[in-house]
Amino acid sequence: MRPGALLLDFGGVLADAPPQRAAPPELVLRLFNLLKGRMTPGQIQRSLTEGAAAWSRWRDEDWPDELPQAEVWERFVIADWPAFDQVAVRGAIKSLSYEWAWRNNWALRPGIRSALDLGKAAGIPLAVVSNTLSGAAHRDFLAKAGVGHLFRVQVYSDEAGVRKPNPQMIWSATDEMAVSPRTCWFVGDSRRRDILCARRADVARAVLMPSARTATEDPDRWPQPDDTVTDGHGLAALLAHAL
Repeated sequence: MRPGALLLDFGGVLADAPPQRAAPPELVLRLFNLLKGRMTPGQIQRSLTEGAAAWSRWRDEDWPDELPQAEVWERFVIADWPAFDQVAVRGAIKSLSYEWAWRNNWALRPGIRSALDLGKAAGIPLAVVSNTLSGAAHRDFLAKAGVGHLFRVQVYSDEAGVRKPNPQMIWSATDEMAVSPRTCWFVGDSRRRDILCARRADVARAVLMPSARTATEDPDRWPQPDDTVTDGHGLAALLAHAL
């Protein structure tokens, strides 16, 4: 069936980057300067790395709501910092969150541009639906990569106040595009977040595009996709067949 709209996750679908095992050095330096050297770079990196791991464990729960950026920092990074340093961080939450979310080594996944161009040429509305600490970072990357203008809607959890697998993430996109979720395709790389979200939102077709994240999930615990594609080339072929 021709999709009424094509909704895509960001990380693992539109773009990907090698796993990051430590805090971004640019963010560590920014915090070091912000705190005027009152904490060492090592202390800052440890707080960020351990905080990211704790936040990741929280995200693995089936929470319906997204945490505000400030709460992410306060709960997982700066909770045990001196009060004076916590105040300094709170004054720069938005820009710090952007820097934490941004990846210098993001790259569009192979074939994604072809799939997006095919959908756009066919008059199919395109949307991004993604969990993230900073939607602004994702928007800027897509614009820099030359594909941002192709999307009619971009829905990010830090702005929507909910996160996948809450179906409201998908419904926010379909409402803004004035299309029925039951006519849409949703493409994601996570069974526990994306495919489950698609099922809850009652979309027409749930497509899995595996990434490194997919391999960490037990496929028997979560809903199965309608289709699995290797990359953007596979998605383009699936879309071409439907058209």
